[in-house]
Amino acid sequence: MISKDEFRRALGCFASGVTVITTKDASGHRHGITVSAFCSVSLAPPLILICIDKYTGSHHAFEENECFAVNILREDQQYYSDRFASHLDDKFDGIAFDENADGIPVLKDVLVNLECRRVNAHDNGDHTIFVGEIERATVTDGNPLVYSQGNYHQLRN
Repeated sequence: MISKDEFRRALGCFASGVTVITTKDASGHRHGITVSAFCSVSLAPPLILICIDKYTGSHHAFEENECFAVNILREDQQYYSDRFASHLDDKFDGIAFDENADGIPVLKDVLVNLECRRVNAHDNGDHTIFVGEIERATVTDGNPLVYSQGNYHQLRN
């Protein structure tokens, strides 16, 4: 078995887009975390998955609420990524967002918003894999924020 450091180094070579996943817990408190472990699962029905560390402070919120939003960041939104990866008490302070019909915070002016309803949760290792069905998508123009080998990158046209 490889070490955690070897695993991080190897998988860090895989470039990924950067998302902020948002929801509310049972008491109505807003939660948002930066997640790069996101991918499509199925076209019909439209399913995606997100992987969330069981030890993150927001994990319980994704267990408690079946609704969540995937906010795919634009190349100029590293600030959002850094903010939602932090341990701030109110990560939404100063961030533009709306609440959808389910009361989930949806970030404004990002590349893509995917409003999802959880259909499955799978307990694996130190993460939970949440599978969501996309109920609404909003797509804008621009390029995605990319993360690889511990750094943010921009795509070149």
